[in-house]
Amino acid sequence: MASTSAQSEGAELGRYLRARRTRTSPDHVGLTVGTGIRRTPGLRREELATLSGISIDYYVRLERGKETRPSPAVLDSLARALRMDDQEHQHLRELAARAARYVSDPPPAPSRTVRPHLKLLLESLRPNPAYVISRSMDLLAWNPGGLALYSGLDDWPAKHRNLARYLFLHPAARDLFPDWDRQITACVARLRALAGTAPDAPDLAGLVGELLLKSPEFAGLWERYEVTGRKPALKTFHHPQVGTITLTSQSLHVEGTPGQRIGVYTAEPGTPDHDALLLLDLTAPSRQPSGSSHPAPHTQ
Repeated sequence: MASTSAQSEGAELGRYLRARRTRTSPDHVGLTVGTGIRRTPGLRREELATLSGISIDYYVRLERGKETRPSPAVLDSLARALRMDDQEHQHLRELAARAARYVSDPPPAPSRTVRPHLKLLLESLRPNPAYVISRSMDLLAWNPGGLALYSGLDDWPAKHRNLARYLFLHPAARDLFPDWDRQITACVARLRALAGTAPDAPDLAGLVGELLLKSPEFAGLWERYEVTGRKPALKTFHHPQVGTITLTSQSLHVEGTPGQRIGVYTAEPGTPDHDALLLLDLTAPSRQPSGSSHPAPHTQ
């Protein structure tokens, strides 16, 4: 079991190296190539091995998942040769560490329970749209604007509401985001980084498997193996109820939780964007819990 697991984790490390190698042009790393036709996209294996100062045979073993314990020096050399940024370099280290640990059993799916005080926090943030999402982007709790901002998401059952699934599979998503291509690229990069270090986690595996089957755009981006998607601080929505609004987004990790994060959108008071948030909050459906006169955040 340990040997099989090690090969599986080594294969993930190899897939990442292969994806980065085939997307790195010789010009980008300062190599001069001849005028003949190159059948290999990006760098050849022997070119990357030479740039990294390792043998071709050793690099081939890495890429094929047969070598699972590269030294920190080898990882650093590969990262430099492939011009990785800090986040990509760290992802490479995490994949190598996982391969070396021989992890055999997939971790259980994290709890979806949202603490009561977090639900109160969402309510206190109104009229700013806010929600709690899981590490795999399941919407776990929200205030009225937090759900209504994603037009049409409330059409789906609560347990089906996932922001990645929404971006790729909901027909309203392409109209909602004028920069939809940028949004989906950042989304896949985030899931790729997470799945690379927990490839067998059931919450991630199920979502990725579904999107690979149902979305050609997701499948194409998944194959690229980018892990550094950067979301802009400002995000524009073409919302069918309140018009075009540009909001500042902020994501906060919730300490002591299994990867849960709070997402909040804000606008400067007195601006048309803030007025649109007020309208969205006022018109969004909200439920009244029994025995309370205050609307409560929705939760699954």
